[in-house]
Amino acid sequence: MAERKSLIKIKPKKFKSGDVVKVNFMVMHPMETGMRKDKKSGKIVPADYITEVKFFYNDTPFTTMQVWESVSTNPVFTINFKVPAAGTLKVVYKTNTGEVQEQSKKLKPKG
Repeated sequence: MAERKSLIKIKPKKFKSGDVVKVNFMVMHPMETGMRKDKKSGKIVPADYITEVKFFYNDTPFTTMQVWESVSTNPVFTINFKVPAAGTLKVVYKTNTGEVQEQSKKLKPKG
């Protein structure tokens, strides 16, 4: 499967070690429930939705979210995270179809 667009945003942009930042993970995903019919063909569109989102910092997992098909199209997952030091934030998500994709971002605290 082709890689889907996803993005990690950190707010505020400038922070120090020990600060709590807001992490937004956005992914372009249709989140099909499997209950909708295609308007042209009349066939049911197969289910395709995110089932799990995991957050890692320096390859250590710190948050896991279980997700169901009722989440909107192109979902945004938000957490608050205390940045211990410089490192890499990675988000991995899985879908009900077996697709696994990830996105990472290096965090560089100032001070």
